[in-house]
Formats: sequence, C-alpha cells, structure tokens
Amino acid sequence: MAVELKVPPLGESITEAVVGKWNKKKGEAVSADEPLVVLETDKVTIDVPAPAAGAILTIAFNEGDKVRVGDVLGTIEAGAGASAPQAAAPATAPAPAAAPAAAAASGGADVRMTPTARKIVEENKLDVAQLKGSGTGGRITKEDALGQLNRPAEAPAQRAPAPAAPSGPRPRADREERVKMTPLRRRVAERLVQAQSTAAILTTFNEVDMGAVMDLRKQHQEKFLARHGVKLGFMSFFIRAAVEALKAFPQVNAEIDGDDVVFKHYYDIGVAVSGSRGLVVPVVRDADTQSMAELEKKVGDYGTRARNDKLTLAELQGGTFTITNGGIFGSMLSTPIINPPQTGILGMHNIVERPVARNGQVVIRPIMYLALSYDHRLIDGREAVQFLVRIKDCIEDPTRLLLEI
Repeated sequence: MAVELKVPPLGESITEAVVGKWNKKKGEAVSADEPLVVLETDKVTIDVPAPAAGAILTIAFNEGDKVRVGDVLGTIEAGAGASAPQAAAPATAPAPAAAPAAAAASGGADVRMTPTARKIVEENKLDVAQLKGSGTGGRITKEDALGQLNRPAEAPAQRAPAPAAPSGPRPRADREERVKMTPLRRRVAERLVQAQSTAAILTTFNEVDMGAVMDLRKQHQEKFLARHGVKLGFMSFFIRAAVEALKAFPQVNAEIDGDDVVFKHYYDIGVAVSGSRGLVVPVVRDADTQSMAELEKKVGDYGTRARNDKLTLAELQGGTFTITNGGIFGSMLSTPIINPPQTGILGMHNIVERPVARNGQVVIRPIMYLALSYDHRLIDGREAVQFLVRIKDCIEDPTRLLLEI
C-alpha cells in the first residue's frame, strides 16, 4: 500500500518552503519516523519523517523546488524493502543499445548531478548519455553541462580536425555559478533592509575590562562545572548585565507600534548563534528569572541545535533585546543592526590585551569593545550611553549582578 509523504504545517503565517535535501533515494528502504527530506523555510529548517516503514516509491519534488503545506512530496510503499540492485549482465551479453537513449529521454532523473547542472541539462535538452561527470563520485557539475552545451557539432569524418582551442583562462562567464538564495538568507536580507529603512539606527561604543570576570571564571570554573555540568562562559554575565541595564532604561526594552510605545516588563533576550545555513537568533525567555547555570545551559543547547537545524519556530520568535558576539570570529569592532521591532542590540567583540592607564600607570589589561546599536526614534543618546555604561560597570564589577546594584 502506498503511503503519501506530505508537507506538514510549517508554523504560524508560513505556507511554503523549499526542498533542501532528500536523505534517501527512490527505491531505498526507510524506517518509520526516519527523517526523509529537509524543508527550508524563511525561519527554520524542518525534517519531514517517514509516515511508515517501507521503501520510497516516488519522489514528486526535487531539491530546490518550492512546496506548499499539504503538497505530496512522494510516496512510500509500506512494508516493502529496498529495491534490489539489478544483476550484472553476463560478460558475453552485449550492452543494450537503447540504454543511452533511455537515459537521455528520462532527462537524467537517475543521474547524479548538481542542481545547477540539472537545470542546464533540462533547459537545453542535453543528451545525458554524452555527459561525463567530473565531480565527487562522478557527479555531473555545471562545468560538465556547459562543456557539452558549448561543444560544436561533430564534424564529418572527411574534414580536417578543428584547430585546438587557444590556451589561456576560460571566459569569466564559464567560471560563474548562479544559485538561488535560500529562504533563510532571503528572509535575513529582507529584515536587514527593513531595519535600515524603518528605524533611525545609531551606534555608541565603549570598552570593558574583562579582568574581573576572567578571574572569577578561573577561580570557580572547576566547582561550577562539577556542580552544574556546564562551563561558566561569558554570555551568562552579559545576559545578566543586559537585564540589569534594561531594568534601569526600559525604553531599550520597548518597541514602537504606530504612534504608541509598548514597554515590555519581561526580559526575553535573543542570542545570535551560528546555524548550518547562517545566523539565527533563538530567544532566552524570562532571562531575569534564570540562574547563571541555567543561562549557560540554554545558550549552549541553542548553539548545538542551531548547528544541527533542530531549533523550533517558537524558539526563534519574539525577543525584547538581542546580544550578538562577533568576537568568537575575531571581530574587533562592528555596528550591529537591530532586530525589528526591537529597539536595541548589544555587540560583543574579541578580548585583546591592550595598554591602558590605571592610577597613573600604563598596564596591560584584557579589553573588549562593546557596541550598542539603538533606534534613535525612541532612545536618546544620553540613555544609550548610560545603558552601555551600566553594562560596563556590571562586567567590571560582577558583584553588582549578585547584589543588583
């Protein structure tokens, strides 16, 4: 019995996705609930599991195709096993003459090739049997398809061979590849442009001496790890410091809604982490009620699941303020863009030993540059500077976080 594999509900207001990857091929055996296909939306990637055990009977959409909720991605022959490979023909039997023609007529559906190469083959009706793949495992690449497309028709036998192609680099057009922007990257681009065009973004900077936090981590790291099962990092300090600053300057935790200002008396902090397809911002809910260990566990879990495309849509929605750490990539200084409709974002950067003046003496200290980008429509420069100073004070004297002063 054939069981349909359908596009599941994708989340609030999301109706379409793009087929990112098939984990199985036609005829291969699958187990019930085994992830079969990855769908990419403008927010997250979703694994669609097999509704039953069996073998893949049909595949209706290829990688890169757009699908909508309820579309049938393919079918599974329930209870069937994997298709057995065809037995090799006897050595004395000649290969069927119609095989190349059949492969060409099928449009190369069963031939391994990149999406770009497949598009060139289909649009130009190339003979797949004449293509020789130069990619990994014999996969046909864009260059292979273009080579077949640009190859002149075979000359008659009596004509002299064509002169060799001139040496030198290939035309630039042959060294370009055009691919579709992923839904996630397209959505990021839209939101960045939206932020720049709808908000009056300004950035203020400060520097913070990380010595006290680094000494505190060094002193208590082993006991913290033994008790809580997670290392004490920097992010929990900055989340707690940001919460204290947001309490002191509530307009940074607000948003503009038409002619109204919505002040939020809860602290859902977005933390930018790297996913497999780009930067995503999962949200730590009610960060003011969580301990340092809870914050470290939550951020660590988000980072792991982001790399494995396991974050849910609900975990990426909302947020009243965002923290991004370009320092893990070596960034010295940047001007982060706010995440609409939020009005502020804190940028952390790398820690570098720098010469600074302390009590009339030049000393070497571990310094991090901080950046606060904010919506100047709601937040004045004075409040922005004081907000960043409040974070600086909490980091340079972590006892403030304990005493809430």
